[in-house]
Amino acid sequence: MNSPSSNSDHHNPVPPTDLDQEYMTVQETAFTLRCSVSWLRRFLREHRELHSYSGRRIITNREDRAAIYEVRRAGDPRKGRPIPQQRGGRGNRASRPAGSR
Repeated sequence: MNSPSSNSDHHNPVPPTDLDQEYMTVQETAFTLRCSVSWLRRFLREHRELHSYSGRRIITNREDRAAIYEVRRAGDPRKGRPIPQQRGGRGNRASRPAGSR
């Protein structure tokens, strides 16, 4: 039985009801910024000034999301290059028919 607030819901990005809303949850922010919820939670743990709480729920406002976006856009400071994007499925062999190469 899946309840509306099962644990899997907390780990998946969720589209916000309105892209221009003032406050978003971590899941909505991850969807908007095209990153994983786990990456965003780790990032916010290190940058506590970029979020606030509504009860026990972590939320971000417009300014927080703009700052997070700028950090992601600047790239990975450890390696001096952009943060890698998720690869497409072009090289996935499982999607090809067995006889074709």
